[in-house]
Amino acid sequence: MKVGILGTGHIGKTLVRRLVAAGHDVKVANSRGPDSVDRDLLSSGGRAVTAAEAGIDVDVLILSIPLNRIPEIAPLIAGIPEKTVIIDTSNYYPLRDEEIAAIESGQVESLWVVEQLGRPVAKAWNAIGSDSFARLNEPSGSPDRISIPVAADNDRDRSIAMALVEDTGFDAVDAGTLAQSWRQQPGGPAYCTDLTKAEMPQALDAAERERLPKRRDLAVAAIMERIGGGGKNPSTDDLVRINRALFM
Repeated sequence: MKVGILGTGHIGKTLVRRLVAAGHDVKVANSRGPDSVDRDLLSSGGRAVTAAEAGIDVDVLILSIPLNRIPEIAPLIAGIPEKTVIIDTSNYYPLRDEEIAAIESGQVESLWVVEQLGRPVAKAWNAIGSDSFARLNEPSGSPDRISIPVAADNDRDRSIAMALVEDTGFDAVDAGTLAQSWRQQPGGPAYCTDLTKAEMPQALDAAERERLPKRRDLAVAAIMERIGGGGKNPSTDDLVRINRALFM
């Protein structure tokens, strides 16, 4: 498959490496231009392009950028063919993104993204910590393989997103529609708790929507106290232990 990736943060970098290794033709872009893309990342086989080029002639475009930057890329998305599947990996953190009134009022994050872009998306790779994603991939059939929930509103988007999740070394779990994707948002039992495919459906069903924001913010405070600021990336041990204690 031809895949474009917008974003070279922790999740974006791992996506490039895993999808190239799985045999996909991958090009990657960030907001600073092709020359700023890490050369080590490109040594895996990904190709650096401009943000405008990332969505040209691809089957899938993956958005791995902070949620508050979604409106900035809407003009780029507008010119992409409808057949191109858009997959969003973002999460809403008001401390980082500043408060978004619609989400604060209860709009599901994924539906806000759809509204900004003016087209459907699939939601995937948002509910796994970047350290787990980088280190804990396993071959298909491994008994303790971690699962990743995938939400979408049509079968094509869902099936393609789930196949790509499998290609990155994790079990894909059908998490329903985008209207149900609040269950994989920060604060829910499915979020960054490293559950298996057998465990994930129960975690999705146990999510309590009204409790998500408070639990999300408690987790942020606990992680910040544990590792400090400065953009540090929480380890799997810290993130999963804290999230399981607060969310499950």
